[in-house]
Amino acid sequence: MPLVRRGHRFQGLTAEGERALEWAHRILADADGMRADLAALRDGAGGRLRLGAIPTSLPLIARLTGPLRARHPALHVAIRSLSSREIERGLREGELDAGLTYLDNEPLQGVRRQPLYDERYVLAAPAGGRWARGGSVRWREAAAAPLCLLSPDMQHRRIVDALFARAGATPDPLVETNSISTLHAQVRDGGLCAVMAETWLDAYGSPEGIAVRPLADPSARQAVGVVWRDRDPEPALVRALVAVAREARAALATA
Repeated sequence: MPLVRRGHRFQGLTAEGERALEWAHRILADADGMRADLAALRDGAGGRLRLGAIPTSLPLIARLTGPLRARHPALHVAIRSLSSREIERGLREGELDAGLTYLDNEPLQGVRRQPLYDERYVLAAPAGGRWARGGSVRWREAAAAPLCLLSPDMQHRRIVDALFARAGATPDPLVETNSISTLHAQVRDGGLCAVMAETWLDAYGSPEGIAVRPLADPSARQAVGVVWRDRDPEPALVRALVAVAREARAALATA
C-alpha cells in the first residue's frame, strides 16, 4: 500500500504512512527498552530514564529522582518540562519512559498510573497591594484581579478556567505564558496576580514581594501522578521509578 504521497517531490505521508510511522516509533522504542531491561537484569538498574513532567510538578520531581538514583547510582535521568498532551504523545511514540502529569481531568489513554499528590491552588499577589490582604479569596472575586495565567495549551490553565466557570466567572488575563517562573516575575515585578499551584510554594516558600491567598468556593484538588505505557513486560527502570513513587505518595500524604 502507498505510504508516501508524491508529485514531482515529497508531499507527505498517507494515512497508512502516518500509522506505519507510529508503529515504527513503537518498535524502535521497544527494541531500546528490551536492551535496557536485559542490561538491568544483568548489571542492576542503569542506563537512561526519560521523564516528561508538567511544569507545576517540577518542584517535587526530585523526591522521585533523588531516592531512585540513591538506589541505582549508575542510572542517568533526563527530565523535560512538557504539557500533558506532549507527555501523552511522548509515551505513545516511545520518546518517554514515564511522565508526571494530571490523572483525572483529561485522562491519558493506554497508560498505567501511580498517584503521587493532589494539586491545590492559590492566588499570588504583589505584597502590600489590594489583593494581598485578607484570608481566602473566592474564585469569582479572583477573576476581577489583574491576572497573569498559564497559556491555554497547558492543562493547568484549562483546569483553572473550569474552576472560574464553576464560580460563574470568566477571567480576562492581561498576560499569558507557559512558564511558571514568568508567573512569579509578573507578580513580583509586574504588579499582576496569578493563580498558581501550591506545590511551588511548598517547595520554595513564598517569594519575597509576593503574598499568597488560598482560593475557595469552589475548593478544588487535582490528582497528579506517574504514568507509563500500559504494556508487559514493564521495563525495569519504570518498575524502579514506580516503587519510589509509591513510597513518596505515602510520605507526601503525611507531610
